[in-house]
Amino acid sequence: SRVVGSEICLGFDGSRSGDWTAIRAETLDGHRFTPTYMVGDDERPCVWKPDEWGGMIPRNEVRAAVAQLFGKYTVARFYCDPFDWQTEIEEWALAYSDQVVIQWPTNKVERMFQALVRYKNDLKDKLTTHDGHPDYVACILAARMIAKAGDKYVLGKPAEHQKIDVGMADILAHEAACDARATGWKPKSSRVMVFR
Repeated sequence: SRVVGSEICLGFDGSRSGDWTAIRAETLDGHRFTPTYMVGDDERPCVWKPDEWGGMIPRNEVRAAVAQLFGKYTVARFYCDPFDWQTEIEEWALAYSDQVVIQWPTNKVERMFQALVRYKNDLKDKLTTHDGHPDYVACILAARMIAKAGDKYVLGKPAEHQKIDVGMADILAHEAACDARATGWKPKSSRVMVFR
């Protein structure tokens, strides 16, 4: 778990029942990780699997986790795939600013393709690192490139039981972090002191 108060960007990929729901984070220096939240003394990863919750994603757990993340970190941007979660994302935008919480539909082919190209290139160039969280690794290994018109591609899963959602959340966190850096995301504590 990263330092409390440190600055991050977040990515969210949600579901109602079939797929997993996940939040991933990226720090200013490019480290990607699965954040955690607390329920009593129990530290839980921000990955929710329907089969562990009676077949449905526990929306109140997700809401509690988001509230904790915004309390624990300084969140520069939070990119959220709105499918099935529009109401919650609008609530988060009201609570934490619509300049921070941004709907980022992953079903827009051109936009998703560009994000995937950047993600792959930045991984190859080692511009970003990750925590090796097993759910993230499983999702990335399961993901397949699905051909689209114009020599483009998006990510898909080879079979219904193979999930890619933590990977999608990771791609959104990376995209949020890259966009934030491009618009001047810098450490808040970088004050210049002049002594005379």
